[in-house]
Amino acid sequence: MSCIAVIAASALSALGEGTHAYSAGVIGEPAQSGIGHDAELARAGLRKPFAARVANAALADSSDRAGALILTAARALARELDVSMPDWRQRSLGVVIGTSGGGMPSLERVMADREAGRGLSPELARAAPYFGPLSELEHGLGVAPQRLTQVLAACASSTVAIGLGCRWIELDEAEIVIAGGYDAFSTFIASGFEALGATCSGQPQPFRAERDGMVLGEGAALVALVRAEHCPVRALGYVHGFGAASDAVHITAPDREGGGLRRAAALALRDAQLDAERVGLVSAHGTATPYNDSAEANALRALLGPHAEQVVVQPFKAQIGHTLGAAGALESLSALDALGRSVLPAARGSGAVDPGFSGRLLDVAQLGTASFCLKLSAAFGGANAALVLGREPLPSCRRVRAPVRVLSRGEVVTEFDMARVAASSNTASAKLSRLDANSALAVTAAASALAQLPVQVASERMGIVVGTMAATLEVNELYDRRRRAGRAVEPKRFPPTSPNLAPGECSIVFELRGPAWAVGAGPAAPIEALLVACDLLDGGDADAVLVVCADQVEDVVRDTWTAAGWPVPEHGASAVVLGRGPAGPLLSRQQLCRAHADAVREQGVFAGSAPGWPAFSAALDSALSP
Repeated sequence: MSCIAVIAASALSALGEGTHAYSAGVIGEPAQSGIGHDAELARAGLRKPFAARVANAALADSSDRAGALILTAARALARELDVSMPDWRQRSLGVVIGTSGGGMPSLERVMADREAGRGLSPELARAAPYFGPLSELEHGLGVAPQRLTQVLAACASSTVAIGLGCRWIELDEAEIVIAGGYDAFSTFIASGFEALGATCSGQPQPFRAERDGMVLGEGAALVALVRAEHCPVRALGYVHGFGAASDAVHITAPDREGGGLRRAAALALRDAQLDAERVGLVSAHGTATPYNDSAEANALRALLGPHAEQVVVQPFKAQIGHTLGAAGALESLSALDALGRSVLPAARGSGAVDPGFSGRLLDVAQLGTASFCLKLSAAFGGANAALVLGREPLPSCRRVRAPVRVLSRGEVVTEFDMARVAASSNTASAKLSRLDANSALAVTAAASALAQLPVQVASERMGIVVGTMAATLEVNELYDRRRRAGRAVEPKRFPPTSPNLAPGECSIVFELRGPAWAVGAGPAAPIEALLVACDLLDGGDADAVLVVCADQVEDVVRDTWTAAGWPVPEHGASAVVLGRGPAGPLLSRQQLCRAHADAVREQGVFAGSAPGWPAFSAALDSALSP
């Protein structure tokens, strides 16, 4: 990877704002915690009402908590950039943001208003989709980015966003990239994790023998990235490597051996051209759930070998809660703070360490120098991502683009076709029959494209990108109806509410172990997915990428989009496989960029087509024209 400098940052967490939000601690003191009893969750009837909330007056007074988080973080970052790079608004700007829940706090109100027969206000409707909060970005930054992508990779979202932002700079897609993530607290999500049995009663204990779960948090973190050689100030730190891989095992349970996480970490180290023995700090995913911590411990032991016993491990979620889409960015900033101040951070928690864990958990922060940190993230759908962070620059290397071709193209599908999917996979029909409606659409479209693939691609080298405007709004309504009625929520109903489930199910059904996530920053989501697939190919992260455009459109989406004044997306899905090689028509990236700009400008209308798969098909046709 080219050496990428972090020149500015902004953050909010339960520990505070600015540097307080991600501090690696004070030498000689234990790790601080922002976790406490939560009155709202108690009123909602949760058995374990603990949370880590951001204390900010603007959030408390806002009717759109997620939008207020983004706005506050963007304004703070803009102020930092005005000092470190005064002409930043005149440079080519890219923004890539990760989230798990998007506009969920507003969507909860939309679903309740619909059930009560109340009309939806345009403002509420526009804030409710997963991309709704992004409308505040331009207000906060004071400038519109030339390229905008929102990563929907659940708990790995902002780690992926930072990695993708680095690729954009390497590939000269932008001179400066703002990357990070956000998630606002919502009872919807808190109740889902409790239904899964993933939450604990008070203080999480990552990697401890008596751990019993996580506590949900909220927050936002943004970083400004530039090439190290163009860094105008003393950098906060550097990103040296990025890697991503899928478990392809289960939608919520990790690969017990941590295989996908280990591969992602190994790819990040290879990208940084760094030996594992040079890692002095690990910023762990560290959810404190039994299986996830065990899988992560196995991955670290396999990756680092005997060196794992010398490495300090920082489980920052034990201090700020699990901030979902913001977690990777907040944890990366805390790691960079530790590297920059020569602090070996303390690990919040007590009791015996799990015997299967090989790293060092410190009771108090210590003085000590680590040159490199390995940041790990995992997520629903089996997605894994890793970054290599450093305190000093390393030599850069340049990426070389190569032509991208369409290796195969499937048909448009509007319903689940089990026979077609079964013919292209080894997955049992009983499991296929349990797919949620949104994932079933994506998997059927994927089967159509994969069946026509003329070449074999190693499963670990095929990525998946799902572009979606509507994401899981219809599935969310099915889940939330029971919760609103005060009934016990079935655990199986919560995972399909994650937009990352569709790419995760594609990876599992077709045994594809490359990078896999969803994207959707608005009306250009289908073309956004095609461009991100090109980024993965140009960045060397995959040899081929399955690109799926999928939107499940029923009453919730129609009502919300109509109230917002937007064209309603077309129900259905379509897929292509992009890759390298001598065969297949060439894809014009330049034409895709034009199509993306048109889709954004026309609010979802591309070449006279409805948004969704028609825009996807029209963009492909245009990009394949001579």
